[in-house]
Amino acid sequence: MEPMHPLILRLHSLHLPRGDWALFGSGPLLLRGWIDDVGDLDVICREAAWEHAKAIGEPGVLQPDGVEIVNVDGGAITIGTSWRYGDIAVSDLIDDAEEIEGIPCVRLEHIVAYKRTADRPKDRVHLQIIEQRSAGGPR
Repeated sequence: MEPMHPLILRLHSLHLPRGDWALFGSGPLLLRGWIDDVGDLDVICREAAWEHAKAIGEPGVLQPDGVEIVNVDGGAITIGTSWRYGDIAVSDLIDDAEEIEGIPCVRLEHIVAYKRTADRPKDRVHLQIIEQRSAGGPR
């Protein structure tokens, strides 16, 4: 087994309260071993995890939406309370998260919806990877 990515190790070290957060964006692909690296990790959270994040990170605002976030390690990990893609409530995404390598992750179908909407070059590559890898079912 390969060593865990440094950002994943750092995320573990934050000790965010269980049941109140989930990893989204490209992080779940990294945890599945479908991609080798990420520039940062994105975390959605609520309640106790949000209070914890505000105590350990630096407050910021995600543009262009003006969404309140907390950056850890200069933005290596970004923690926020809103999901700007789709109609699914953050609480539902967290409650429905699947655990991978001990980390709650937003389910793949929601990652796909997010990446289709964001439609950046890396998202298009990731969507191809997801399509190829998930044909045999999630890891």
